[in-house]
Amino acid sequence: MLNQAETVDLIKRCQNNDLLAKEIILEENSPLIKSVIKRYINKGIEFDDLYQLGCLGFLKAINNFDASFNVKFSTYAVPMIAGEVKRFLRDSGIIKVSRSTKQLNLQINKFIEEYIAKHEKSPQIETIAEEFNITKQEVVYCMESSRLPISLTTTIKDDDSSKEMYLYEKVEDENNSLEKNMDKELLYSVIESLDERDKKIIMLRYFRDKTQKEIAIEMGVSQVQISRLENKILNELKNKIT
Repeated sequence: MLNQAETVDLIKRCQNNDLLAKEIILEENSPLIKSVIKRYINKGIEFDDLYQLGCLGFLKAINNFDASFNVKFSTYAVPMIAGEVKRFLRDSGIIKVSRSTKQLNLQINKFIEEYIAKHEKSPQIETIAEEFNITKQEVVYCMESSRLPISLTTTIKDDDSSKEMYLYEKVEDENNSLEKNMDKELLYSVIESLDERDKKIIMLRYFRDKTQKEIAIEMGVSQVQISRLENKILNELKNKIT
């Protein structure tokens, strides 16, 4: 088994197009790749194809890795491997959502927007279910069906201006070092490790494109509290990925 120094040396050789180094590091890390892809078995893809996807993600991790990340290469590689498989599952249409579910989700989102505009608060699940004459479980399923992996290039409007900005711009430090050192999949795995409240704030703010005011209304707190929590969460993300 390779230690960190040996791994970093092989990575540098791989980045200089050393094919032998690439073969060695792939063989040595085969158990790691297999341990990541095994959770996707029985998803409609043969194991050999899953393994090839895992290897592709692993090689992308090699190409993008920098020792200045100050993380073990295996820690960096795991979300890259998983991300490659997830992208294939999504893009190939293996994970499918029916057209009727998509249409209902759009109608529910429109209803929520109109309800918030009229009542200055988000409707309860029960209210949505009653409006569309469906069960609460169906409401949750429809709303969750549209979720996609968070990307660093997700755009939102800053609360203090009309300027659109990216997630990485909110997390980066003054020297822009995070922009150089972060990876989308690594950030996604860190967000997954947050507690439910903090994850909800990030999901609403950067995935649902909600303003701090809208999130405050939905969570029953003040906008000032959401602003403070958001800054705390972003600092936590910076500490975990730098």
